[in-house]
Amino acid sequence: MERQFHDSGLDRGVLTIGDLSGELHDRLQAERLERFIGVVYRPEMELQSHYANVELAGQFDAYVWFDTTSAVEPLPTAVQQGGPDTWPFGV
Repeated sequence: MERQFHDSGLDRGVLTIGDLSGELHDRLQAERLERFIGVVYRPEMELQSHYANVELAGQFDAYVWFDTTSAVEPLPTAVQQGGPDTWPFGV
């Protein structure tokens, strides 16, 4: 899906899948492989452990596309004086 949006030349966009009908909706109902994020990489079992057959129209209500993104910059922090020491859980 990312490739089709990238090739469209649009920098960003939203595709509301629930409102679609006709050929585009039918094509989005076709099963395709989706790669999981955050899995343990096992090269010998890549297809079985990293991908699943999914139906985009049945899985999502909308698809949001950004061709280019950047990392989130953290907000500034300060140590509170006199507060309990709860590092790393009491942020």
